[in-house]
Amino acid sequence: MKARIKFRKYGVLKFLGHLDVMRFFQKAMRRADIPVAFTSGYSPHMIMSFAQPLGLGITSEAEYLDIELAEPISSADALYRLNQTMADGIDVVSFRQINEDKKSSGMTLVAAAEYLVVPREAEATALREYNSSQPLFSAAFSDGIKAFLAQPEIIVLKKTKRSEKEADIKPMIYDFHLEPYGICLRLAAGSEANLKPDLVMETFLGFIKEEGKKLHYHRRELYAKNLEEGEPEYLSLEALGWEIPSLHYS
Repeated sequence: MKARIKFRKYGVLKFLGHLDVMRFFQKAMRRADIPVAFTSGYSPHMIMSFAQPLGLGITSEAEYLDIELAEPISSADALYRLNQTMADGIDVVSFRQINEDKKSSGMTLVAAAEYLVVPREAEATALREYNSSQPLFSAAFSDGIKAFLAQPEIIVLKKTKRSEKEADIKPMIYDFHLEPYGICLRLAAGSEANLKPDLVMETFLGFIKEEGKKLHYHRRELYAKNLEEGEPEYLSLEALGWEIPSLHYS
């Protein structure tokens, strides 16, 4: 049986790197007595994979970890046990069974990521609804977004580990609009195309002559492409799993 864990990451733990998060969950699985399956061989390790590792300094309410179970455990039981072992800054949101085939892994499925962008001094609003009557961004931002997206192409210099090259990022921006509590960005993510929110905002701020504005990025959700006909076009990785009832085991 395979399961998908959804968790939140916030506070000072936003500076915890991916490898440290992986080691944290390995220890948490042991403390919580989650029956995770191990690889065979001389150096067995837990069978687990992350859908889309988060960059340093970014908070999130939608991180995903896929694991293989050696025996069934109910979603409610696993959720309770894991949250008893979590440190401040990481909360487990859901624990769901997923399909067994390799194509159903979060790492393979992820196609888009949604972010909320707020001024750095308003980072706390990314974790809760913003209730102030004072908007986080001026009306000029809304006009700027419309003009920015009206361009026939948005050329940027994308950096990789080995080189730099020009790329048109407009096709990778699926949504970009102003909300009462920040800017919403839905961008391409995954192995086929991947666009980071800071690159989009740096390019946008240069376009509207607002360079240097300090921003905070908060990941709202990770999505898979919906292959079924009809709406919605994307489904959250959480929606692709189902609850494991306690009747599955004794």
